[in-house]
Amino acid sequence: MIIEHRIYTLPHGGMDAYLARYREFALPLQMKHLGRLLGFFVSDIGTLNQVLHIWAYDSMADRETRRAALEADPEWQEFKRGNRGTFAAQQVSIWRAAPFSPRLV
Repeated sequence: MIIEHRIYTLPHGGMDAYLARYREFALPLQMKHLGRLLGFFVSDIGTLNQVLHIWAYDSMADRETRRAALEADPEWQEFKRGNRGTFAAQQVSIWRAAPFSPRLV
């Protein structure tokens, strides 16, 4: 299993509108194609105006297949076009479990 850790930084004042738009349009599409959302968080202390998505996949090949299906979805492309200028920064990292880590999903 691998974990995809995605952090998006929004400009000050943009969080509420982004969360509403994400929840209505993006989340249903991502759940359809990506499947295993482990968590979606907003920053409260430290660096503010950030959202964190954590997704689980069986392998890098599973991730690539699922993300390709998402990218091929016309509704996802429409959502992405509406995101232009939404983020000040984006960070994506892939994590693999240590041999002694409990299985999360």
